Amino acid sequence: MADIFALTQEALAGMDIELVDVERAPLGLLRVTIDRPEGVRIEDCEQVSKQLSRVFEVENIDYKRLEVGSPGIDRPLKRVADFIRFANERIEIRLREAVDNRKVYAGLLRVADEPADTSAAPVFGLEFESKPGEVQVLNFTFDDIDRAKLDPIIDFKGKKR
Repeated sequence: MADIFALTQEALAGMDIELVDVERAPLGLLRVTIDRPEGVRIEDCEQVSKQLSRVFEVENIDYKRLEVGSPGIDRPLKRVADFIRFANERIEIRLREAVDNRKVYAGLLRVADEPADTSAAPVFGLEFESKPGEVQVLNFTFDDIDRAKLDPIIDFKGKKR
């Protein structure tokens, strides 16, 4: 799977598109998730699909159906660069080891401006409400994370008349 990810990333190198994930699903489905800072348009998916179809044919990648799409509003955060890009956004994280008997936290992602030691792993902070009106900060590194995703708050109620 790492080979397909690397091949896909190489195929998209000059397209101003970020590869988020490549996943093999049942029945021969190969799902490719892409993103752009301005958001993914249908034209982006079409362009990537055409490009990858040609590359996968030449490289003999076995699949029955190729699906290219956006990561959606709950985009997974898979690399350190994702955490830096989405600083000050609301995220949900699942830790590898429990902190205060808890593994899942949701809150605002904070990133330090300049790390003191550039060779050390960056330390991130997560501001969350432990009790109503009481804000705490959980400090963590990328290696502490089992999985993470954006966690926007969506209001479907709209305006009342």
